[in-house]
Amino acid sequence: MAMAAASEDGEPMMEMNTTPLIDVMLVLLIMFIITIPIQTHAVKIDLPQNAPPTDSVVDPVKNKVAIDAGGTITWNGSPIDLLTLRLYLKQSLSLPVEPELQFQPDAQTRYVVVDQVLAEIKRANVTKLGFVGNEQYGSF
Repeated sequence: MAMAAASEDGEPMMEMNTTPLIDVMLVLLIMFIITIPIQTHAVKIDLPQNAPPTDSVVDPVKNKVAIDAGGTITWNGSPIDLLTLRLYLKQSLSLPVEPELQFQPDAQTRYVVVDQVLAEIKRANVTKLGFVGNEQYGSF
């Protein structure tokens, strides 16, 4: 730190140059402000929950997903869409023992529909999957 040493009356004048001290203090202040964690304000809201349906269409032993020639997907005989299939698969996997899933596409079904259904089954992580009705394809 620099010192001023001369004055007009001949006495040495000792004043400290505080500019570097102020610079260091400003840098420390800025670093302190940056490192303070930002306060996040959260409001707890109790959102309504969807109640699971009381009449379960998921059989705890085995379920059958079939696709007819027109591309209609059925779950245990009732027609469903891909979103409902996803929900039924999730519900069946939440059971204590995973039920067997039987998959039966018609021989005349478009491959795209079969592929979409198999992709949903795979995404759901079904481990007990069986293909039924393979005799309709015959031997090639």
